[in-house]
This record gives sequence, C-alpha cells and structure tokens, in this order.
Amino acid sequence: MNMTSEGLASEGLDGVVAAVTNLSQVDGQAGRLIVRGRDIEELAGTFDFADMAALLWAGLAPPFADAAAIRRDLGSARLRAAGMLPQLLPAARGLSPIEGLRAGLSLFSDRNGDHVLLCAAVPVFTAALWRQGQGKPPIAPNADNGQGEDFLAMLTEDPVDEGAARALETYLVTVADHGLNASTFTARVVASTQAGMVSAVVAALCALKGPLHGGAPGPVLDMLDEIGDLDGVRPWLDRQFAAGERLMGFGHRVYRTRDPRADVLKGVVEGLRGGGNRIALAEAVEAAILAELAERYPDRRLDTNVEFYTALALEAVGLPRELFTLAFAMGRVLGWTAHIFEQEQSGRLIRPASRYTGPLPEGRILATVAG
Repeated sequence: MNMTSEGLASEGLDGVVAAVTNLSQVDGQAGRLIVRGRDIEELAGTFDFADMAALLWAGLAPPFADAAAIRRDLGSARLRAAGMLPQLLPAARGLSPIEGLRAGLSLFSDRNGDHVLLCAAVPVFTAALWRQGQGKPPIAPNADNGQGEDFLAMLTEDPVDEGAARALETYLVTVADHGLNASTFTARVVASTQAGMVSAVVAALCALKGPLHGGAPGPVLDMLDEIGDLDGVRPWLDRQFAAGERLMGFGHRVYRTRDPRADVLKGVVEGLRGGGNRIALAEAVEAAILAELAERYPDRRLDTNVEFYTALALEAVGLPRELFTLAFAMGRVLGWTAHIFEQEQSGRLIRPASRYTGPLPEGRILATVAG
C-alpha cells in the first residue's frame, strides 16, 4: 500500500485501525469495555483468572480446555516454573523486579515455552525475585491454589486472607485485556514476524515496563502520601495546578468518560482490610480533582482511569508498590497470549507506512511513501 506525502498520518497511531480482533472492544465514548461479548463489570464479579483464560483462549489455544482444566494446568505449570528459580535468581541479583522478570521469561525457549507456562511463571518469578531482594528464600508454589492465592502465598509466610486473594483475582480479570494497548500491539507486531510466543510476550513486557503504560499506579500512592489527610487535599491540589504537574490516575488516551475498570476496583477496595484502607481519602481527592478539571477544561472530558483505584486495591491486598507493574503483567499476560494466537492465525506481517519529513537530494521530489 502506498500513501501520498500528504496522506493520513497519526502520531501515536490515534484512531488508526491496526488489527482486527474478536477479543475485546474499548468504547471510549460510552466508557465501556467488552471482552468477548460481555461487559467487564459482569466478568469481574464472577470470574477468576482461570475463567478469564478459558474465555480469552477459546478457539485460539489448542487444544480447547475449560476453566477447571486450565486451573489444574496452571498449578502444574507454576511447579515447572519454580524449577527455573535456581537458574534465574543468581542471574537476577541487582536487577529491579521487572528486569528480573524479563530475564526469567527469557529463559524459556520459543520451542517449549507455551502460553500456560508463561502465565504461570509471572507470579512464581515475581514472588521469588521480591523475596530475594528482601534477603529471603523463595516459597514453593502450591498447585492446588488459585493463581491469586498462590501468588500471595509465595510472596509472604503469612496466611493468605481469603478476601485479599479474591480481590487480586478480580484485579487480574479486570486488566486481562484492553484492546490494542501499547504492550498488546507490541506482542502482535512481534508475533506477526513468527518469532514465537515467548519472544512476543517478553517484548510486550518490555513495553509495559515504560512509565507511560504500566508504571503509573505506584505514583498514585505517592500522591496520597503527600496529601496526607482530608485537610491536605485542597492545598495540595492548588500547588499541583500552580506547578502544572501531571495528575496521576486521571485522563486516558481512549476513554472520554470514566474508565469502567475504575469502579470495579473501587468496589474491591471498599471490601478490603475491614474498611481500614484509604478509600475515604481517595474519594475526597478524586472529587476535588474532577471538579477542578471540569472547571479548568470544560471542553475536554478528563475522568478517573483504572490506575487510581488499582493503586488502592493492590495496596489493600498487601502488595508493595514496587510490584504494581508486575501485578499488571500477571493479569495482562492473558491478553497478550490470546492476541499472539490471534495474530499468528492471521499470517500477516504488520508493516505500517511512515511519512518522511527529512531533507531530499537536490532536484528530487518525494511522491509516495512506501508501506
């Protein structure tokens, strides 16, 4: 395909359709996320990680498996992943947790690194890497646990709170897939070259590592720490707008209304720690910021995004904020693997066009831009 030098171009590919998928639809105008024909609010209310895997992998991952079979396969795969820890942990000393996870996933070969193993390895490697950084030995996975419960059990010696385990499962379901976001697009580009499942997932993780995609939930807690209490909301907000600083947890590239995942996760927070969390402060901060944004930008709708209540949910579950992006990866790896299967079935190399704006040789006119 050729495009004239004056042809359509979009920095950041906003509004450009780069893939056809039956996995998820992000309706930015209506504030709606649909995953395989079902609203995310419905799925988050009843599904766990294995249920979501069965939904996303259906018709894509051979052979077909229901949620019960996937639950068993994930348990067995976590044990397999734990067998890689003696190789991973010495090599990962001095790396950040996400850099260690990147190294761990790279240990798998594209010949034998299947989608179930990759999904199972993320919580196993994350927990072990975090514990190593704390000077503690890894805790072996339990194949009988669910994905969220086992991750929390591998992270700490403390008994796992049932409510926290269920809340983490809800979070993993909520963030599993979200259209053609940066990391999922990266996974599809790499998959389109026939590089293999492991290479595509590692590439997606590298995209998620960037603070503009996967690194925002932690700073939301930094913001709440700085505000301190209800009396600190207004003074902090005045300082923030005066300095022109970014407001973490607000605004989205696609949504022009409230991110539907925000309300799902707000409900999760409200039920954790017996109400002993920062929900009252968060609600006051949210209300003040939204009112100020509406007054300052009446023609531009800026609303709460998933990161705001993600931060509170993961904090209430008991995760250190250094692991928030890795928890995101723990859920989003489901979407990556499903998109990789879908892209591989298309058999089409992703190769977009570009528009050259540099200098030309003397006497030459640029007529077309080759795809």
